[in-house]
Amino acid sequence: CEGVMEEAPMEQSVKWATELIDQKLEEQETQESGALAGLSPEAAAQLCPSPQAQGRERKSSLDLRREIIHVGGIQYLFELRKTRRKGREEKAAPEPEPEPEPEEIVGPVEEEAFLRAAVQGNIRVIEKFLGDGGSPDTCDEFHRTALHRASLEGHMEILERLLDHGATVDFQDRLDCTAVHWACRGGHLDAVKLLQDRGADLNLKDKLLSTPLHVATRTGQTDIVEHLINTGVDVNSQDREGDSALHDAVRLNRYKIIKMLILYGADMMAQNLAGKTPTDLVQLWQADTRQALETQEPGETEAPA
Repeated sequence: CEGVMEEAPMEQSVKWATELIDQKLEEQETQESGALAGLSPEAAAQLCPSPQAQGRERKSSLDLRREIIHVGGIQYLFELRKTRRKGREEKAAPEPEPEPEPEEIVGPVEEEAFLRAAVQGNIRVIEKFLGDGGSPDTCDEFHRTALHRASLEGHMEILERLLDHGATVDFQDRLDCTAVHWACRGGHLDAVKLLQDRGADLNLKDKLLSTPLHVATRTGQTDIVEHLINTGVDVNSQDREGDSALHDAVRLNRYKIIKMLILYGADMMAQNLAGKTPTDLVQLWQADTRQALETQEPGETEAPA
């Protein structure tokens, strides 16, 4: 079926070209007849072949032209189809994968490359840098170490390697954030657990006096909030504005976290520096949140044994 469809337009092209050639030949014959009118019969015979020879020549010429057009048309269609197919394949083809890095890293690894590898998850660069005696606490201008960066991205193998080589688990950056703060921000519970197992302080505060619980609440990491609460962190710890994690949860309408914090003893009447309690922060349109706060009985704020 596809071959028939391809052949139809080709036949039309051949027919049109053949008619055009016939027209041009007739015009040429008319011009030649006018030019031969004033010549002698002998001269005319030499310049103009007999009708039979002319017919054979014309027939051969037309046949040849038809064949050329026919073959050329088919070839053109083939080339056109190849070009279109090649274009579709190039569009559909995925981007080429980057060339694999050499198995062995030659030369020392620069500090910038080491820190970048912690973000990219390139364990080989990390191992090369540490194997050459580089400090696992190498940091950038913001005092962010590879441990901070790997915690944000959740690169567990790199975290383990850094900690095995003596990385300071509670190293604080310029904003006093620890790797636990960054793991909470990135939403990586496994990283939080690993850092905790290696001795991280889950109650350390940054320069805004925010704990990891504040950070996990603000970023909506419910599983991390639950884990931190279960480890016994201070649920009523207040930041520089006097806000507890419950203030943040109400302000951001983190309903599941609100219920969890209340269940584990968060103070609903704690005031921030503006004198506002979590209940005061509830907007009128947050009917479900207001109800969850106002219908709690004093005995219900205790965490289950």
